[in-house]
Amino acid sequence: MVATEAKTEERRRPTGLRADLRASIPDATAALVLTGLIFWFLFDRVLSGNSPTLEVMPYLDPHAYWMYWLCQAFGWSALLWAYITTVLGLVRSSERPGWLRISAVRIERWHRTTSLTTIALMFAHAFLFFLELVRTNDNDLDAVGRVVNAFVEAFVPGGYPSGTGLVAILLGLLALYLAIPLGLIYYVRNRTGARMWRALHRFVIVVYILSAWHTLLYGTNVWYEGWPRTTLWLLQIPIAVLLVLRLLAPARRGERLGRDGSPLAIARKIIAVLAVVATIAVILLVAISGRDGGRIRDEAMSAPPVVVPWMIWAGFAVFGVAVAVAAVMVRRAERRLGDRPAQRSKA
Repeated sequence: MVATEAKTEERRRPTGLRADLRASIPDATAALVLTGLIFWFLFDRVLSGNSPTLEVMPYLDPHAYWMYWLCQAFGWSALLWAYITTVLGLVRSSERPGWLRISAVRIERWHRTTSLTTIALMFAHAFLFFLELVRTNDNDLDAVGRVVNAFVEAFVPGGYPSGTGLVAILLGLLALYLAIPLGLIYYVRNRTGARMWRALHRFVIVVYILSAWHTLLYGTNVWYEGWPRTTLWLLQIPIAVLLVLRLLAPARRGERLGRDGSPLAIARKIIAVLAVVATIAVILLVAISGRDGGRIRDEAMSAPPVVVPWMIWAGFAVFGVAVAVAAVMVRRAERRLGDRPAQRSKA
């Protein structure tokens, strides 16, 4: 009876969501201020005629389509916060260097609050796009029909009917819908168990990859070559380096590669190093050549897309299988060790 009551109490223990929401208020406020500045920058560029977006969509008058440009501003701030929270997460889950004076607890708290802000910014980006579609879609539907049509195009993966949105919006929605469970699973770890939430949360790096892909290749402000897009690509190198450091020197000792000196562990370490070197080489090649699969100025309207939706869905299916396999492996390990979620809830 005592054990049962202890187990029940353990499962009811608060997991910190309310505290993190309160702690994220300064972070979210900074994000909103930055979003306002980005909106002003984009708005001013359109007014002056310097936005490359106008070469493809000259009808996007900033006064008539201000909600669209605000949507774009939220998208850029969401990508920045996704970058920040990804860096913090990789630093927290890697072996801490001696020169880093910030405590692991503080880095983890920053990671959680920036993650919450990122999800909110991503949703705001999609929601403003939805509102703009409701307001501006030119069709013969009544008010309810316009809302339903806009909802399908803005929030249903694969629902957008034409143009680069076939791929761009699909990537963005997959990122949003994966960010919610993979990012918030931390707050239900008392029920899933620490092993399960750690195993699933590792897949959250895919959210950042999809977000960057959505923006760098299809963002309407970086369709054309030049230093902005080159700089954005080069900024992906630190993420790649931190990822390989996370693989080679994780914070948890039991996860460290090559700890037992086995051939398999050594092989995994070599593969990880080669993978990050290859990734950095590809990023440099893309940055130098300017050919990354996004729009090129002289081919803005005529070039066929490099990636089509079925490729995205095929990759997503493989990703889903990988997540399922990871979950099954965790449950098998738990049964083998005789562990239970209530005993593993402490992170």
